[in-house]
Amino acid sequence: MSDLITLVIGTLALRPYVFVFFAVYAAAAARDLGLRRALAFTGWAWAVAFLAEFSSTRTGIPFGLYHYTLATRGQELFLANVPLMDSLSFTFLAYAAFCVARLGLGRSGGAPVVLLSGVLMMLLDVVIDPLAVRGDRWFLGQIFHYPGGGVYFGVPLSNFVGWAVVGWVIVGGWLGLSSLVGAVGEPTQMPIPGAALYYGVLAFNLAVTWWIGEPLLLAAGLALHAATLLMLVLLRRARAVALVASCTRSDMAASSGDGVPLRVS
Repeated sequence: MSDLITLVIGTLALRPYVFVFFAVYAAAAARDLGLRRALAFTGWAWAVAFLAEFSSTRTGIPFGLYHYTLATRGQELFLANVPLMDSLSFTFLAYAAFCVARLGLGRSGGAPVVLLSGVLMMLLDVVIDPLAVRGDRWFLGQIFHYPGGGVYFGVPLSNFVGWAVVGWVIVGGWLGLSSLVGAVGEPTQMPIPGAALYYGVLAFNLAVTWWIGEPLLLAAGLALHAATLLMLVLLRRARAVALVASCTRSDMAASSGDGVPLRVS
């Protein structure tokens, strides 16, 4: 038991930023989804992420083949060969992407939300993973590597495909499975705190990218996410215009029959 406590303390000490993000996620998800649905999301997302990482470090599916160095084994919690903090990170990254997708599309579920959530989670990783492979230059440390390297700042493109797939499985699976048991309904709050978490994670990673002196990686991340944000704003505006037009047509239909105003006698 004392060894477990030591590992828990070590995990928190080594990765405090991960657990700050996780705490923000827990508070936002509990308020947004309700405590039961938030717990279900956490368990499902973590299980999917752990299985994906466990598989990728052995078979290369779905992220491409990579290996954890195990340099911090004995200092932080591991499950098999996967650091706990790594698979745990997927819970708040998937939720944050889900919130941004809901805000952008103006709806709480459905295939478009699932598809956009996976893409948005992958776009976060376009910034996160190239920074992580340079972990020896900041406080993450060199915790993993791709044996064959990769074309995008040392990361293989298969990794980004894998992140999109995992995002789709997490969000789509959670929506589908939990709706069957009545655990999902309309969110109780707007997903603004979760969307703020998304951009908080992005800002943190971009700041570290600047700090370690990677201007090309920083410029690529800024350009990509600026374009994505513009697309989301346009989607939101188009959705609002469509709703106004729909309400206007409904009001006109309700106030007149064949073009003749209704009279109440």
